[in-house]
Amino acid sequence: MSTPALAIVILAAGKGTRMNSDLPKVLHEVAGRPLILRAVDTAGALEPGCVLAVVGFGRELVDAALAGSGVSTVVQDPPLGTGHAVLQVREAVPAGCSDVLILTGDVPLLRSETLRELLQEHAANDCVLTVLSTQAPNPYGYGRIVRDIDGEFTGIVEEKDATPEQRNISEINSGVMVGRRDELFWALRKVKPNNAKGEYYLTDIVGILDNAGHRIQAVNAGKFDELQGINTPEELARAEAVLAARDSG
Repeated sequence: MSTPALAIVILAAGKGTRMNSDLPKVLHEVAGRPLILRAVDTAGALEPGCVLAVVGFGRELVDAALAGSGVSTVVQDPPLGTGHAVLQVREAVPAGCSDVLILTGDVPLLRSETLRELLQEHAANDCVLTVLSTQAPNPYGYGRIVRDIDGEFTGIVEEKDATPEQRNISEINSGVMVGRRDELFWALRKVKPNNAKGEYYLTDIVGILDNAGHRIQAVNAGKFDELQGINTPEELARAEAVLAARDSG
């Protein structure tokens, strides 16, 4: 399925302090391939109009790893959060791309089939923003999907900002979302760093768009193991085992 009106943004600016390494997190390898290139492979399978990577820590090394991949890079400096990171690509997204799909560079098990389902739901329901969610066996540390009494998606609350009741929610944000270009960047410009970390959260655009009356949705389309990010050497080893089982199966 070719998607020429789609721009894909891969967030790859993080340091990854819990990896206990001086190497940028997205350059750690799983099954012999850097995490960032696995994200590029998944993005490329959708045949989008363009793929952009937001780089920061160790950007020269990340640029070198992406050489020849067809991916353009945009620098985030200083690192002010995920919302700030996506805003950096505003001028780089081609005029012909009406939708922007946001991925993270540290999720090596994500399947392109899951992204196709997300894009299909986004188009079918004529949404301004569609977030990919999943059920987590232990949601600690993840942003929780907040729904109203009718089950309608209204926001995402991060762990440090969540109430005790919200921390009991098992449906979590995967970090993957697709939005209409104009409304996405409009909402990003309204994000404020009013949170425990003092960062510009990408997830704050959910409430901004909802309050403005735009149609948004959270689609529970992926399995938790497929959407789990890599933050520690132990998680990297588990991803390696999952990929080995896929290849043998």
